[in-house]
Amino acid sequence: MIRLLVAASSAIARAGLQSVAAAGSDVEVVGAAGLADLNAALDRWQPDVVLAALDGHQDEPPEELMSLAARDGAPAIVVLAADLQPAWAADALRSGIRAVLPGDVGPREILAAVAAAAAGLVVMHPQDLPALAAERALPAAQTQTLSPREIEVLGMLAEGHGNKTIAWKLGISEHTVKFHVASILSKLNAGTRTEAVTQGIRRGLILI
Repeated sequence: MIRLLVAASSAIARAGLQSVAAAGSDVEVVGAAGLADLNAALDRWQPDVVLAALDGHQDEPPEELMSLAARDGAPAIVVLAADLQPAWAADALRSGIRAVLPGDVGPREILAAVAAAAAGLVVMHPQDLPALAAERALPAAQTQTLSPREIEVLGMLAEGHGNKTIAWKLGISEHTVKFHVASILSKLNAGTRTEAVTQGIRRGLILI
């Protein structure tokens, strides 16, 4: 039996997901929580999988979910995004999130994603595969752009700040900072932080 925690900002969305999950014969809904209350909910219910629904436009995976995915012993995370952006869907999967799907997928697809995530598999919707394949097929410098938060982190790297200071200044975890730095290095095709800063200056991402 898969222990499932439902997470969404809206109480209506949480109720809808609980109803969908309850139809699964191998799923037990152990609780529901807002996205901001995930850490406390995890300690209370200790789920195998978190099913999180996002509403509105997202420029990058939410901090709460990336921080959760980076935790040791974290549950599998399945994300339903109302306005799914393929550019950050790949980033979310790299951060450890197991599944990223459009918010309008049906109950059968949701339950299948929960089961796959619980089994350790990674799930993406077919409509996002061409964009991901194109991103991997071409040089990173031609296809990948930094998110607003990554540009912010890059600017702090240029100022010489370490992960701990960046985390404090932005109000995020060090795990999240490490993820952003790794993503920046990958997108800029840089081997070191210094090289990333140099590339950022050349591309006009950092003002000096």
